[in-house]
Amino acid sequence: MSTQKSSQPQRLKKSLKLFDVYALATGTTLSAGFFLLPGIAAMSAGPAITLAYLIAALPLIPATFSIVELTTAMPRAGGLYYFLDRSMGPLLGTIGGIGTWLALILKVAFALIGMGVYIGLFVPNLPIVPVAIAIAIALGVLNFLGTKTSSKFQIFFVVILVLILIGFITTGVPEIHFSHFSGYFDAGSGAILSTAAMVYISYVGITNVASLSEEVENPERNLPLGIFLALVTAILIYGIGTAIMVGVIPMDKLAGDLSPVATVAGSIFGKVGIIVVSVAALLAFISVANAGTMSASRYPLAMSRDFMMPSIFQKLSKNGIPFNAIIVTVGSIVLILLLLNTSKIVKIASAFQLLMFMFVCIAVIVMRESKIDSYDPGYRSPLYPWMQIFGVLVSLWLLGHMGVWTKVFTAVMFVIGIVWYKFYVRNKVGRSGAIYHIFEKLGQSRYEGLDRELRGILKEKGLRKDDPFDQLVARSHVIDISSEIGFEDIVERVSTLFSQFVPESYENLYRQFFEGTVVGVTPVAHGAALPHSRVDGLKQMEMVMVRSKHGVHIKFNNPATDKEEEQTLHAIFFLLSPLDSPTQHVRMLAQVARQIEDENFMNDWLIAEDEQQLKETILHNERFHSIYIHKNTPTEQLIGKPLSAINMPQGSLVALIRRGEQTIIPRGSTIIHENDRITVIGEPSSMKEFHKTYIR
Repeated sequence: MSTQKSSQPQRLKKSLKLFDVYALATGTTLSAGFFLLPGIAAMSAGPAITLAYLIAALPLIPATFSIVELTTAMPRAGGLYYFLDRSMGPLLGTIGGIGTWLALILKVAFALIGMGVYIGLFVPNLPIVPVAIAIAIALGVLNFLGTKTSSKFQIFFVVILVLILIGFITTGVPEIHFSHFSGYFDAGSGAILSTAAMVYISYVGITNVASLSEEVENPERNLPLGIFLALVTAILIYGIGTAIMVGVIPMDKLAGDLSPVATVAGSIFGKVGIIVVSVAALLAFISVANAGTMSASRYPLAMSRDFMMPSIFQKLSKNGIPFNAIIVTVGSIVLILLLLNTSKIVKIASAFQLLMFMFVCIAVIVMRESKIDSYDPGYRSPLYPWMQIFGVLVSLWLLGHMGVWTKVFTAVMFVIGIVWYKFYVRNKVGRSGAIYHIFEKLGQSRYEGLDRELRGILKEKGLRKDDPFDQLVARSHVIDISSEIGFEDIVERVSTLFSQFVPESYENLYRQFFEGTVVGVTPVAHGAALPHSRVDGLKQMEMVMVRSKHGVHIKFNNPATDKEEEQTLHAIFFLLSPLDSPTQHVRMLAQVARQIEDENFMNDWLIAEDEQQLKETILHNERFHSIYIHKNTPTEQLIGKPLSAINMPQGSLVALIRRGEQTIIPRGSTIIHENDRITVIGEPSSMKEFHKTYIR
């Protein structure tokens, strides 16, 4: 099997903040499910549509938890496609990518057509399809302006929409007639459950923002918080909103009403109410179309990066947006509007997404059980694996309550995906999913490239707040070598040093460090190497930093090429971690690698004059300051004081003191002398305060 290699793909700009995530997730949910579907649902479930909407939200919960976990571990464009590909392999990834992309553009087309019902309240003879096409093209142009610009419009749409809906709820609740709820369960449990299966499509858009995760700032915080807030908003609005519809409109009028929100508003406020909620409906449909266009366009981008679609889709504009992917996505939406009866097939397409949600739950199980150390989600789904098992079972149950055309559409999507994989993808892709890491009998198919890819993602994400990287560097041991020396001799010296204070023998340490580097387990690049291991019984991470100005020549097996290579090393970082902290161990390695890749690192490393400067080259610039203590400067106030008497900014501490040729490990009783050089580490906010006080 041949594989394709390419340069590192361009990454999308991180321009989405917490409220952007919330607006995109909310905007894809509050549309037809609220403004059109309740009247249709009432025909089957009667007043129990309120219960049907709440039941429909239940299967979304395990899918949401699973998608959030996968997204915080792998924030990459493509969402469901990327997760399925990396967990269960490119065949299922191909099926999921093509099918989800098609389902999304069908939903966008349906949202644009759905506006016609509310527009028809005021302009009965307006041709809907040309208007829908014009809006689709306008949203495409908006997406060309960049994710940040498009998300600003999305925020505007959603803020106005939510404000109107809050007004609808607060004024509608007092108008509820509880007599309208009589005979609540008359439709029977079967009708209520089948209605829940039908209205499930109202919620499925909430996780589409996962396909934009590569563009989210601080994804480990903003993605979970934004998605969960959107989910709570949707459940509250659907639950209370449908109760208002049942309580205000007699059931014989609500059943079959295609504009129930306008009917309620009209009965309370007259024509003005109809106008206001119609504006809300139009904003809802446009926000769905905008967010859907953004999300859908990232699928061709992600698949082209993996050679599963033509390479033209991964090209980015100056604004950092995938313009070719947007053109094809918008063009497909226009084609669907012209040729297909969207309203008849969008529910079938949404059912395909339900099937993908089932596979996403399985993907979490696969990723966790693969035991890949670099799988390091910032959010972990609770109640694992029972949450995921419930998600699989309830998805299958809902699919069983959907019609034959749902099964036909799903089968067609699978066939299209398999055909595309066989004739276009198979000979271009040489990877496999994490599922091969689970079964020992498939060990030969284990795809080590996935671990490297996840480690690359860890470098991009950076450290977590509680990762003690700065403290690790501050207390690390330094060996500075100026003469010629062999790699074996360095490993011997480091192993001897470690064996004096860690619960591991010299022999085991030497073997792990030396053999790991030779066989390619140790990362080696940019004139640096990171030999590492985990030790049972170790209380905290320990590191030894080695500098060789002359250079250490080594031969090693490069796992990326499976060939023996040679390199001269000037920096070697030996890291030991406790056995029970594999993901933090990988994050620490990733952070060292991130610092090493800085273009100024090696020069700064080689010209460093002492142990303190060597340590400073590997620390975050924004997380440390190094200052000299002199009279007639702001630091004069520190002279003669013990560290315990110095009022340091909260979240910071003195990590190192350099006094002449001596490096002092600071204690509370240590007195600061004139001409001392001190290194302070802490959170960026603390460092800003320290800089203002002592450096100015």
